[in-house]
Amino acid sequence: MSGLINSRRAVRVGFTAFLLAVGVAGGWGAGRVGTPMPYMLGALFVTALGAGMAGHLYPRGYAFPQTFRLLFIGIIGVAIGARVRPGMVHSGAALLTSFAAVSLFVVLAQLVNYVLFRRVGRLDPATAWFSGSPGGLLEAVTMGEAAGADIRMLTLLQFLRIILVVSLLPIAFSIREGAPVGSAAGLSMGQGAPSAPDLAPDLALVLGLAVVGVFMGRRLHLPAGQLTGPLILAALVSWFGLADLFIPGWMMAAAQVVVGVSLGARFHGARAGLLMRAMGLSALSVSAMLALGAALAVLVHLATGLSLDMLILSYAPGGMTEMGLVAISLAADPALVAAHHLYRVSLTVVFLSLARRIGFLPGSPQQPEPAPDGQD
Repeated sequence: MSGLINSRRAVRVGFTAFLLAVGVAGGWGAGRVGTPMPYMLGALFVTALGAGMAGHLYPRGYAFPQTFRLLFIGIIGVAIGARVRPGMVHSGAALLTSFAAVSLFVVLAQLVNYVLFRRVGRLDPATAWFSGSPGGLLEAVTMGEAAGADIRMLTLLQFLRIILVVSLLPIAFSIREGAPVGSAAGLSMGQGAPSAPDLAPDLALVLGLAVVGVFMGRRLHLPAGQLTGPLILAALVSWFGLADLFIPGWMMAAAQVVVGVSLGARFHGARAGLLMRAMGLSALSVSAMLALGAALAVLVHLATGLSLDMLILSYAPGGMTEMGLVAISLAADPALVAAHHLYRVSLTVVFLSLARRIGFLPGSPQQPEPAPDGQD
């Protein structure tokens, strides 16, 4: 029996290594054609394409290893936290206005999505409500299942929300500027690294903060703790000048590949008809939410003077991990972007549960388990 278990584990490890190699190749190809965030978007595209066309070749019951993914989510958290500076507190009043706009965005986006999914998608009330949440993927799936939602459609719409937002925003920024931006324009996602002899202790510090931060975030049940735990630790190190955190470009490229492959592999087993229907509905929903977020970003920018790029990214309904990567790529103050998304996800979960507490949807109130992978 142990030999069979070891054999299956070896197959899964080998297949994961194969997917990562395919993701690296896709990222390299995307970089050659000037795609924004090439290693994440390229890896996502080729992995999703392979999962859709050759999903029958996947090992039975395969899922991308979450422990491996958590390490790279932690590295992304450290990369965001390393950019925290004391001067950020000087924008306190402006940030309060911005967070108020996030509150308005969550309510309006949830209601707009519900109407779209009910009238256009003809989804039942529970599926439409929980599919329409602009955040809190794992919480939405947990509460939606308890309320009797169509879990396949709900899961697909939530994953597609993240994938479409992460794919469209960097491209939209490039189109707006009329030229490649961020990593597509040669901007390094890493930070200036020290010389080779000094690199090992710096990498050890980054990995140590990532591992300890992930553990801390999960044990304390922080929202998206796999990201926020390392972010908080790195922010404290950076804020008090305890050490200089250097995250080399190749490490951030590796994080992009892991995130892209883990997203793309989720298309394994999705039926073509269901996927196409979900894709159409998600495109409508994401378009509406991005338009709403952009409008609010412009208003807050005019009222406060906060960076428009930072606000657009802050109001985009993508996953915290993925939006953190986008913010790093575009040099759009990733620490503030992450703070906005943490607030958005927390508020969304509260708003989701209100529908059941006031009797709008079936099912008794239930506290969801903490998200296992920090997806959103």
